[in-house]
Amino acid sequence: MAAQSQYILPNDLPVALLDCEEAFSLLSTEEKLYTHFLSRASFYGGLIVLFQTSPESPAIYILLNRLFRAQEPSVLHGVAQSQGLSDEEYQALLVYTAGFFANMGNYKSFGDTKFVPNLPKEKLEKLLRASEAFTKDPKGMETLWKMVEDRMYSLEPQERQLGLGDHGISTYFSANCTLEDAELIQKFLDSKSISAYNTRLFKTQDKGSRAKYEVRLASVSKEGSADGSSDLSNLLGQFEFEGHEIQVTRGDYYPLLLRVRENLEKAKVYASNENQRKMLEEYGRSFQEGSIQAHKEGSKHWVEDKGPIVESYIGFIESYRDPFGSRGEFEGFVAVVNKSVSARFAQLVSAAEKLIASLPWPSSYEKDSFLRPDFTSLDVVTFSGSGIPAGINIPNYDDIRQSVGFKNVSLGNVLSVSSATEREKLTFLCEGDKV
Repeated sequence: MAAQSQYILPNDLPVALLDCEEAFSLLSTEEKLYTHFLSRASFYGGLIVLFQTSPESPAIYILLNRLFRAQEPSVLHGVAQSQGLSDEEYQALLVYTAGFFANMGNYKSFGDTKFVPNLPKEKLEKLLRASEAFTKDPKGMETLWKMVEDRMYSLEPQERQLGLGDHGISTYFSANCTLEDAELIQKFLDSKSISAYNTRLFKTQDKGSRAKYEVRLASVSKEGSADGSSDLSNLLGQFEFEGHEIQVTRGDYYPLLLRVRENLEKAKVYASNENQRKMLEEYGRSFQEGSIQAHKEGSKHWVEDKGPIVESYIGFIESYRDPFGSRGEFEGFVAVVNKSVSARFAQLVSAAEKLIASLPWPSSYEKDSFLRPDFTSLDVVTFSGSGIPAGINIPNYDDIRQSVGFKNVSLGNVLSVSSATEREKLTFLCEGDKV
């Protein structure tokens, strides 16, 4: 049975390449190395998104990664033809793979809807078994396929979208968590001044017994290894809260965050100023300890690092995909300044205070004093997360935005590609068209 159209990616879906070669080539050797190690940190951290999306996403990623690493797409095309796949079916696999990697999982980053391969499961299995990847490691590929074959294609009502409890899939929570559980734990976290940004929630409940909860913080350090200097040293352990047993642990994603921290340390050697060095130091401490407070300190230094040649931000950033809206998805980007476009944005920022006064709402909706933002146009070199936006306004910490400021980051090569793609596939009437 064919999947409903809203759950497949069409074969004519465009794939755009972001051009950053010229911008990167103009960097100094130190700036290139800084970009390189920040990019590695971002890519390692970006793998966390797979675990934040769906239970099957990590195994699908490994399966597809092995398949296309073992053989070039053009070579694999011949294998597909020998196994009875049509050109359209092989194209559907390529489109699914591109969509999966772009979204870092099998749910769309905009809309949170699941998408499945637009070719029969039996034909995909035949291709996998005939591939070089399967020949090299039949046991490993067999295990991966058995792990994902059903959920990769499943469109059960609960699995069609991200959500909590009966309303969808979420790996920020164990499958037995409900909205009431999320509300209870948020109340507990607030009472302890613990941010939910870098947490997941797991509930265990034996028949006839009360529920037990584990709040798991993302960190390299594991449970019980906090030292006295950490802002989490008194917040780890077991607590009673409103008649419930709640344990706060850490060490979630520690193998990946260890790689992130190691590459941030290497990048720090090539930082161009003290703000960048302190920023990376605090980010590293955040990922080591699981401390959002350390990430906030790093974010302050990031905001104060005005107009860098190489711009980056990394951490648990956006909470859109948490059904409860409190937990951040991992994101890391590295981009290089486009100097000519940035000069035009600087003029806009200079006039911003006067322009704000002309907007159609009263001044009471604005901050008491205008904090001049840093508005820079950048060409993306690396973006690791569930989809690349055209621009970013960060950090998302309200206290930092109010007291220190924020940055408006315009991603120029994303904007230019998006504009070209929209012209190719226009879905709106042009002025003068007749209905």
